[in-house]
Amino acid sequence: MKPTTEKFKEKSSSTLHDLKIQENLSGLYSGFYKARLDVSSATDNWEQMQDQARLIKEHTLDNLHHYLEMLESKVVENGGNVYFADTAADAGSYVLDLAKSRGVKTVVKSKSMLSEEMSLNQRLEDEGIEPVETDLGEYIVQLAEETPYHIIAPAIHKSSGEVAELFSEKIGTDSGLDIEDLTEVARKQLRQKFIEADMGITGGNFLVADTGTLTLVTNEGNGRMCTSLPKIHVAVVGMEKVIPSMADLGLFLRLLIRSATGQWMSSYVTTTSGPKKEGDIDGPEEFHLVVVDNGRSDILANPELREALYCLRCGACLNACPVYRKVGGHSYGWVYPGPIGAVVTPMLTGLSKGKDLPFASSLCGACKEACPVKIDIPRMLLYMRSELSEGKDYPEEISVGIIDRALHRIGGYVLANAKLSAAIHGIGSKFAKVFFRNRLPLPPSWSKHRELPNLPDQTFTQLWGKYRSEGE
Repeated sequence: MKPTTEKFKEKSSSTLHDLKIQENLSGLYSGFYKARLDVSSATDNWEQMQDQARLIKEHTLDNLHHYLEMLESKVVENGGNVYFADTAADAGSYVLDLAKSRGVKTVVKSKSMLSEEMSLNQRLEDEGIEPVETDLGEYIVQLAEETPYHIIAPAIHKSSGEVAELFSEKIGTDSGLDIEDLTEVARKQLRQKFIEADMGITGGNFLVADTGTLTLVTNEGNGRMCTSLPKIHVAVVGMEKVIPSMADLGLFLRLLIRSATGQWMSSYVTTTSGPKKEGDIDGPEEFHLVVVDNGRSDILANPELREALYCLRCGACLNACPVYRKVGGHSYGWVYPGPIGAVVTPMLTGLSKGKDLPFASSLCGACKEACPVKIDIPRMLLYMRSELSEGKDYPEEISVGIIDRALHRIGGYVLANAKLSAAIHGIGSKFAKVFFRNRLPLPPSWSKHRELPNLPDQTFTQLWGKYRSEGE
């Protein structure tokens, strides 16, 4: 997926004027958002659980090398293979080489945001391998040749009528089918693919270090099918998904599921620790775990931003965010949308390329309140805004032009000098009265929608001095 983060304003404006998408997005508040509030308020020790999970995440990241080594040792001990990929391209190449060496023709995939980072579907197709998304939402956006719109609900921007038309165009079904019928159509289409597939590719919600266990959370059971039916199972997972032990898993599952969909527990929680063993009824003959960095080390090394790696990918901050609920997922221009995406995306694709994303927030704090591990997203957005104002980029600084530097220095000097500021104000007021009807000129992008008030004849300091002298 090629980042288009620099088009945030353009895409946001288009989405704001798309009445269909606005109607579809309106369900986020009454759906996921309200359900999360209900279930979290009904959980007696909710805040205690949040604090405990945050401490575990902090401890794990502080000792990440240790837990990754433990994870690798356990997966290998269980008969699996582990590959540590520095970049998304490296991870994709490992999967492709494996698929080609095994003669794979069809791949079934469970929902994985990381595979979007890797542009994995496109790379498989380029090699003549058919990738099939098996999550219903992902299946819909794949048919539509789009990318996911939301971390949890990839096709939330489409109405049932639009999906019916899409199925009619791509599969040849009746365009008047309702939701249940559409689901049945997808189930029949995918069932055959599960049987045909040579390889199953999944993401992973958690990696348990002390047992080498991969954990998947789904509501459709497709994750379990991808891990058990094909001969080869490949899991592509970000290195930050590691947790220390099985004793921690129950806590994180409760927080993730209740924050994501407002359910007490998902329909399916699948755990797998390697290929099938002698006597097992089902399971893959090969298990490959691809642990991906792809810029996460840079986030980890930044003390101001490392807590972004605490993220459970529940999507709660998206559902709570007033900006996301209006501009939608595609406006952000890459894999991760919403408040957490506004932090993570610029770090992974380049701060200068995603310079508008840290400003795509009202800083209302709804995202922090909704986060199951209390990630302080507003603080990180403010930090990134500061970095941008200083001309910083990741991983390297960008050069700031001589004119920009000169203007900043002149502006700072003027604002620091009260008498000079007052003198310039007086000259500016007279100039504006003569040439601009007593208003300061604004850039076209501002003046199209708003006007500044008339300039006052005197500054506040001058008025205050006058009133004080009159009072005496």
